Amino acid sequence: MKKKLLFGLGVGLAAGAALAAVASSQRPRWRRVQEIVPPELRSPILFVPASVSGRRGLQALRALPVPARVPEGIHYEVQSAAVEGRDPVAVHVYERPDRARPSGALLWIHGGGFIMGTPAIGHEFCSRVAAELGVLVVSVDYRLAPEHPFPTPLEDAYTGLRWLGDHAGELGVDPTRVAVGGDSAGGGLAACLAQLSHDRAEVPVCFELLVYPMLDDRSVLRTDHAGTGDFVWNPRSNRFGWTCYLGHPPATESAPAYAAAARREDLTGLPKAWIGVGDLDLFHAEDVAYAERLRTAGVDVELVVVPGMYHGADVIPPAAFAPSMVGFNSAKLDALRSAIG
Repeated sequence: MKKKLLFGLGVGLAAGAALAAVASSQRPRWRRVQEIVPPELRSPILFVPASVSGRRGLQALRALPVPARVPEGIHYEVQSAAVEGRDPVAVHVYERPDRARPSGALLWIHGGGFIMGTPAIGHEFCSRVAAELGVLVVSVDYRLAPEHPFPTPLEDAYTGLRWLGDHAGELGVDPTRVAVGGDSAGGGLAACLAQLSHDRAEVPVCFELLVYPMLDDRSVLRTDHAGTGDFVWNPRSNRFGWTCYLGHPPATESAPAYAAAARREDLTGLPKAWIGVGDLDLFHAEDVAYAERLRTAGVDVELVVVPGMYHGADVIPPAAFAPSMVGFNSAKLDALRSAIG
């Protein structure tokens, strides 16, 4: 009995010491959160210094369940988008049963750093767009890096766009009111898709909704992030994501055409854009720079920068319910409503 008590005491002391060590190691992070993140945007996830930088960690993240469902009142189905001469791709389709036809349409591309995520993470947003705007929403289940590096994810997205354009009549879509959009890596793919669509001139895109888009692989080469990228998606994860997508570490000299939207020199003629990002987001500088370059090129662009917002705060509870994030999410819908609603 004495030995058991001593053993239990030892385990308890060891566990207590371990917890104390973890708490101590997180004190600088706690202070950082207190210093720069508004109280209404603080979330437990901010105190987890997580990053993905290897295959094992990536597989663990991919295995996590997605607590998402399609709300009642939305007709939802998964279809195979087949376009002649191209690999078919699965697309998740959302619409209101009483949608007036023809309507506008949004081709949505989910985020995940090019390396993880599924359309399921966008169920809530895609359903809300379909319900409130009365449009068709098509979310592309593109293949992921590193198993499928560039250009496969982008070409999968293009297949979804081609399918939407080719079947606009039977889908009840006005081909002059087709928008593309995405968040994070999905926003980067959407920006590249708008460029690709413009150059191939097969399916017109009237608008691009870019939610804290991942636009520039050269951000990996920066050492000074000006106080951004501390939370959720950090420089280490960014390096891994871009390396997986490109098939090699980013370099200053060049990247393949359409691999990184910010690399494109001539932005004239691209569709009207909405770009939203927080000033604590790792992508803040590249998103602001891209918006400014679009304006200089004569493209109508609306830039929304939210103070104190970190990457993904608009979908991470409880931050997502803060007034600033409610406003941010409403701004996305207002922009889409003006363009295709």
